Amino acid sequence: MGEWIRAAPEMFLVCAISVILVVDVFLPPAQRRATFYLTMLALLGTALCSVYFGAGERTTLLYEGFVADPAGNALKLFAYAIVAIVFLYSRDYLEREGLLKGEYFILGLFALLGIMVMISANSLLILYLGLELLSLALYALVAFDRESSIAAESAMKYFVLGAIASGTLLYGVSVLYGITGTVDIGELGAYFSSGETPQVAALLGLAFVIVGVAFKFGAVPFHMWLPDVYQGARTPVTLLISTAPKLASFALAWRVMVEGLGGLHGSWQDMVIALSVLALAVGNVAAIAQTNLKRMLAYSTISHVGFILMGFIAGTPQGLSAAMFYTIAYAFMAAAAFGMIILLSREGFEAENIADFKGLNAREPWFALMMLMIMFSMAGIPLFVGFYAKLVALESVLDAGLVWLAIVGVFFAVVGAFYYLRVIWFMYFAEAEGEAEAVTGVGTALEASTGLRIVVSANALLLLGLGLFPGSLLDLCARVLG
Repeated sequence: MGEWIRAAPEMFLVCAISVILVVDVFLPPAQRRATFYLTMLALLGTALCSVYFGAGERTTLLYEGFVADPAGNALKLFAYAIVAIVFLYSRDYLEREGLLKGEYFILGLFALLGIMVMISANSLLILYLGLELLSLALYALVAFDRESSIAAESAMKYFVLGAIASGTLLYGVSVLYGITGTVDIGELGAYFSSGETPQVAALLGLAFVIVGVAFKFGAVPFHMWLPDVYQGARTPVTLLISTAPKLASFALAWRVMVEGLGGLHGSWQDMVIALSVLALAVGNVAAIAQTNLKRMLAYSTISHVGFILMGFIAGTPQGLSAAMFYTIAYAFMAAAAFGMIILLSREGFEAENIADFKGLNAREPWFALMMLMIMFSMAGIPLFVGFYAKLVALESVLDAGLVWLAIVGVFFAVVGAFYYLRVIWFMYFAEAEGEAEAVTGVGTALEASTGLRIVVSANALLLLGLGLFPGSLLDLCARVLG
């Protein structure tokens, strides 16, 4: 029982999901908020389990299929915090739209469980099972609004493309197993670190695995699902998809590419460089043409993935900690951006177009300032966490001698600043018109609850706080990965 206690967070969350599922069945619609409160208690209990039973050093258990280590524990704690923020943002929106149902919160917890399994997997098969648990929950969430044909179409696209990517990843795993005779990530790392020239079959398996990782990250050219899903899903669902699963994508790349296939770094480095450059180019250029803010943020996500991949390209501990720092920072930035969309939305009106932010400073100067901080952070303006995230990513490739890649990163960061600054221009220098003016009314207060306004403000101010004092998070990433 001693070693099993390291898996207490996962076991507690499974029990909590079971209890919430049963309780929710018997709740009348008028008391549906009880599911939300139980969900938040479940997150709190899971976080306490991680704090009290988290590993201070690397430990493997459950027949070497589960690994408990400080980095995994830190990623889980950030995942709990981000999912809690997502649920806090979502409650009022779902209640207003008549969608406050237990399924949203239960599927969200199942997605979190999949993230936790991926973070702690020490076997390629368990990693795949965690990935499928996460993916299936997200497929269902995208189609959560049964009355929306657009959401159903987006869910179908996501499911079909996700199934292809999962099959590709599983085929790559099967090829690696055929070569090495193991799916244990530690044993794979030892096998490929022997210094021998990799077989052609190993490179084939590696290529298929990289494709699977790139799809889950949303890297070009495996990004086809991202814009349609972001735009088609309800905003609370898009909010969830854009945040916590990015930590799972980082864990997938870290466990497979660094711990399992680190010995093949010279073989997969060029592949990831191509993915990074394409993500930077396509993401930033395509985002310029978007008028829908959710779709713009989808292409923005693709561009941010290009910077995250730079840390893996470097192949150094500093590069890996830079990638982890960037992933965590991006999750908080994305949560704040979609939180602002929820804040400005009304019943029957989604504030998802950039034009809907026209004249926001005249109506709500405080939240115009918060949105300015969010956009500045995403653009990488100094004093905000996005600037330091880009800086450490660029430093990692400079240390690896890839000066040209750093120059490409800086160039596309400047290109990307345009579409972020365009949102700010609409808020401060354009007057509200059309449906946005009719629904909100220039000079009137926002109709969002006080709690939502506080959470959005705290989220935006956190981006400034982490930007002013980035050392703590940077040191944490370096320490847990060391």
